[in-house]
Amino acid sequence: MTLDGTNTWVLSTPGADRCVVVDPGPDDPAHRAAVLAQVGARSTRVGVVLLTHGHPDHAEGAAAFAEAARADGRTPGVRALDPAVRLGSEGLVDGDVVTEAGLEVSVIATPGHTADSLSFLLRGPGQEAPDLLTGDTVLGRGSSVVAFPEGRLGAYLESLDRLSVVCGATDVARLLPGHGPVLDHPAEVLEAYKQHRQERLEQVAAAMRGGARTAADVVAVVYADVDEALWPAAAASVRAQLAYLTGQ
Repeated sequence: MTLDGTNTWVLSTPGADRCVVVDPGPDDPAHRAAVLAQVGARSTRVGVVLLTHGHPDHAEGAAAFAEAARADGRTPGVRALDPAVRLGSEGLVDGDVVTEAGLEVSVIATPGHTADSLSFLLRGPGQEAPDLLTGDTVLGRGSSVVAFPEGRLGAYLESLDRLSVVCGATDVARLLPGHGPVLDHPAEVLEAYKQHRQERLEQVAAAMRGGARTAADVVAVVYADVDEALWPAAAASVRAQLAYLTGQ
């Protein structure tokens, strides 16, 4: 479900004495050590930790990471939309701009995968076009799971539209996802994501017209060519699609 694992982003600019860490990942000592090694290799200290959302594979290790990254007696704050995963008094809301390590990180609310999902528009000095960190809203491979009731398909589709507008307005260079490889051609990726969701909705609606009554019924029809080990995740997505189609 995490492809190659969770992408933790260590962000800085040349000559900066600090860095920004996005999504420290699970509470896993090996993952934490790998991130700290990258921080050390850049001769920087962690100025702030940002979370795209509160799922454990992104946020569970945030507090332990921040403690391990202490410098000069200071523990970096962990900033997120959800108070449950913050460390410190500052949260994040749509429209916030975080400046650290020579970077400007603009916060974009992109609910749908989860209610607290955020994306981050990243600008550095001399950078011709910004990059966009998408968390689990857009993945490097495949498509994001929108699992009802935590995930809401209507909100997710609106978030994809919003990211398309942002990419068009700012000429975003790359998408930096929460899992999988970096993606070039952001506008094309987002259009493909929206098209995929629309095709799935049409397939689900057709399955219902053909007699499917439950999420499991729909999965057996629509996801017949998918490894059955992934059917539980598919069923969660189908429930979100059914809720969207029935106006729930």
